[in-house]
Amino acid sequence: MDALMLSRLQFTATTIFHFLFVPLTLGLSVLVAIMETRYARTGDEIDLKMTRFWGKLFLINFAVGVVTGITLEFQFGTNWSAYSAYVGDIFGSLLAIEATAAFFLESTLIGVWVFGWNRLSRKAHATVMWLVAGASNLSAIWILTANGWMQHPVGFAVRNGRAELTDFAAVVFNPFSLLQIFHVIPAAFLLTAFFIMGISAYHLLKRQNVEFFTRSFRLALVVGAVATVVVTIEGDLHAKHVTKTQPAKLAAMEALWDTTAKAPVYLMAVPDEANERNSVEIGAIPGLLSFLGHGDFDAKVKGLKEFPREERPPVVATFLSFRIMIALGMYFAAMVAIGLFLRNRLLESTWYLKLMLVSIPLPYLAITMGWVLAEIGRQPWIVYGLMRTADGVSPIDGVQVALSLAAFILVYALLGGVGYYLIGKAAVLGPDALVPPSGAARRPGLQRSAA
Repeated sequence: MDALMLSRLQFTATTIFHFLFVPLTLGLSVLVAIMETRYARTGDEIDLKMTRFWGKLFLINFAVGVVTGITLEFQFGTNWSAYSAYVGDIFGSLLAIEATAAFFLESTLIGVWVFGWNRLSRKAHATVMWLVAGASNLSAIWILTANGWMQHPVGFAVRNGRAELTDFAAVVFNPFSLLQIFHVIPAAFLLTAFFIMGISAYHLLKRQNVEFFTRSFRLALVVGAVATVVVTIEGDLHAKHVTKTQPAKLAAMEALWDTTAKAPVYLMAVPDEANERNSVEIGAIPGLLSFLGHGDFDAKVKGLKEFPREERPPVVATFLSFRIMIALGMYFAAMVAIGLFLRNRLLESTWYLKLMLVSIPLPYLAITMGWVLAEIGRQPWIVYGLMRTADGVSPIDGVQVALSLAAFILVYALLGGVGYYLIGKAAVLGPDALVPPSGAARRPGLQRSAA
């Protein structure tokens, strides 16, 4: 493997490790803000305990996410210097805005929230948490805007051998970026909902803090239901936009080789890239791909054979990642629907609680498959239609990349293991293990909560 493949593997590994923590940060920050707002309005001690318990898990997750994310952007200079030189005027400005206008703000406000329990009023402290949530999601919006530009570049001109920004508004309001934002952020809320419901299910099965975890479960269930609807609607819109902007990706998603009217969707297929066909095709639904791509069951959809081999994405990886993501999405919708039906008799529905407990990792898998689909499906382009991935790599030796790749995997695995160990330990101990903030004597409610 040369420097190109090793650099791709390194960026893949570090991105996936980092993104295991990002969605929970986005969703849990908002849910903790909702919990604290209820406490600020009512003074309910259970709402306070919910804020502090789920807030503790948020802080652990955020800390590991920051550590795994800091080194990620350095790879644009070390491994992808040709890419950075070519698009730095556009891509670099978006990352700079994300760091200065969102990440630094978020980090500062988290410090205020952690150390401000006994220095701010209840309403002011809750307001700080809303600002943390806003900054967290704003950070994601800028990153997704940058990635959306790579998927569908707009608002630029090529001058002096590099892409230069000509229309900042076009970049910010790029339809591809907006669709990604309205897909990834609701998906993060869905992951957070399953995270909360899964941990709540564990304690409800043990009949521990029943009112606390029933209330947590029901709040997450409502958020999960809304997020499921939004993700589903956006997914349909996104498919139609991909049909226009990245037709090769759409064909690879469905392993469609020949241009076809009334193009079918196969429940399962085994793509044979060498022979440009599917060796197995099961459960064809005629016209469904035409409808998903064009809103017309009779529409013609371009097949992979319309594109030169060197401009096709890896079909098997694209096809399978899409199938896994869709299958899990259908599972999540079913589990949320069942949960809404059983919401008033959760304690009696032990089978459902057990399913929710073991479902905690599944949204992580679904989101990871979504990113695999987005990034592998874009190949061979690092900026779609503008710059090939092979042209963006740094002129470095493969041995150097191999060593750094091994080091990244080792360190990230250690960080991830420690992070999830701490989250798991805190989750199992539950709210009874909370220690009130220093100076809690000025707030008798905190002492009662800790007791």
